[in-house]
Amino acid sequence: MAFPSDLEIAKGATLKPLTDIAAASGIPDDCLEPYGRGAAKIRLDAVAAMQERPAAKYVVVSAITPTPLGEGKTTTTVGLGQAFQHIGSSATIAIRQPSMGPTFGIKGGAAGGGYSQVVPMELFNLHLTGDMHAVTAAHNLCSAMVDAHLFHGNETGLDINYITWRRVLDVNDRALRRVVVGLGGPLDGVPRETGFDITAASEVMAALALCTSLQDLRRRLGRIVVGYTRQGAPITAENIGAAGSMAAILIDAIKPNLMQTLENTPALVHTGPFGNIATGNSSIVADQIGTRMSEFLLTESGFGADMGAERFFNIKCRYSGLSPDAAVLVATVRGLKAHSGNHHIVAGKPLPETLLNENPDEVHQGGANLRKQLENMQIHGVSPVVAINVFPGDHARDIEAIKEIAAEYGARAAVSTHFSDGGKGAAELAEAVREAADEPSDFQFLYPSEASLKEKIHAVATRVYGADGVEYTAVADRQLASFTAAGFDDLPVCIAKTHLSISSDPTRKGAPTGWSLPVREVRASVGAGFIYPICGEMRTMPGLGTNPAAKKIDIDANGEIINLS
Repeated sequence: MAFPSDLEIAKGATLKPLTDIAAASGIPDDCLEPYGRGAAKIRLDAVAAMQERPAAKYVVVSAITPTPLGEGKTTTTVGLGQAFQHIGSSATIAIRQPSMGPTFGIKGGAAGGGYSQVVPMELFNLHLTGDMHAVTAAHNLCSAMVDAHLFHGNETGLDINYITWRRVLDVNDRALRRVVVGLGGPLDGVPRETGFDITAASEVMAALALCTSLQDLRRRLGRIVVGYTRQGAPITAENIGAAGSMAAILIDAIKPNLMQTLENTPALVHTGPFGNIATGNSSIVADQIGTRMSEFLLTESGFGADMGAERFFNIKCRYSGLSPDAAVLVATVRGLKAHSGNHHIVAGKPLPETLLNENPDEVHQGGANLRKQLENMQIHGVSPVVAINVFPGDHARDIEAIKEIAAEYGARAAVSTHFSDGGKGAAELAEAVREAADEPSDFQFLYPSEASLKEKIHAVATRVYGADGVEYTAVADRQLASFTAAGFDDLPVCIAKTHLSISSDPTRKGAPTGWSLPVREVRASVGAGFIYPICGEMRTMPGLGTNPAAKKIDIDANGEIINLS
């Protein structure tokens, strides 16, 4: 009998009223705002109202460096959240809202999979409560006001050649990467070149994820730099009068969304910043509430531990004031074999037969990536647990090899079959996480705020990525000097690089050594609250492939969505 599709499983779910989920989690009645049957907003008043409740153990879920095979990080987060009730504890999960670009592109949805999903799956993967659209509108209002500012005399002296603020859209559309606006006639604006990014890459999204209150969001929006004068002075959203209206548009979007898993575990779904140029983590305000809802809060970070987890530790925790008690590192047998570099793997193509053969030596070879990611957790003073996400056909000796690698670092490891078995399949993992979270924590940032920008970049490059050093272009050197002069040097760094390797070269697997991090330019997300050096080509507006998911997603005769995955 064929295993049912994610959508079939999701549609068969028995959901509890969200009022019941909220009440069991201690969320006050008057802090819940229902959005139909599948989701509800939580008012920020809940942060203060729930402060007397016991604080949850705070656990970040990360993974080895992603491969085209997929390691199942979100599915593990959901399954682990469900598993705690099977061992007599309670948990809440916090994950990002997916962008509709990847949902209709090649990646598909991000609600988990199999019997470890957030539901309703269609609502989760599409509009949800409209937060993504609110971010799009707030961002584009600022864009419109930049062009209106130019048209009406340019009082601030904004240099048309140094406008950094673009437009956004939550669709994969390569044709919009570079556009010219203002064409037509004198009444149609000032002609200039600009472009579109996907909404998840918006600085507004990152600011929403990193703010701690509505007033903090308002201040962050005001600090957003939209461009520079000819003298190099930054011009902000506040300077052009856009920040207040942007905050007004986001007044509901700042409220976290409450949903549930297939097993009725509470799920906070909020914000979706890009994982390669931004923090790749869900919101601070969701975690502020989630840490008072149950015994454990599991919050997922994007891509591998060198990316999302590093930013969770050094950016998100720096602004939230929250300290993690443990970390989960998701690994798969086939993912580590892929990191051996011995196989040619193409997304959407059949797996090489040799990848499926029993080969513990190859697991140890590719295990260099797991070793480095375990080290990346431990240098932040956090106890890691390796979650071995088991697939049908995995061999016992290959699984044992992963446990041996974890043991080298004194880390726990547990097998999990949550995709096919739901929460009960992750019970062993939940036990290991509970034990790790009960140990004393010695969480620490990788660098102090007062370190120079180059010192911060060097710390991440050498200690987290394993680089020998950092190489800067002349342009990057000038930009760093300019940001320091402008007083932005107290901000943390968010290094924009490929997610496909710990290094800056996507073709290098495992844990590359003998290389230097090349910084070709540096940009400032002052409103969000970080500086991002760019190392390699970053696509902030994806394109659609030959056969995107958009070609198969449809509605049936009953008006139900079909073929969403």
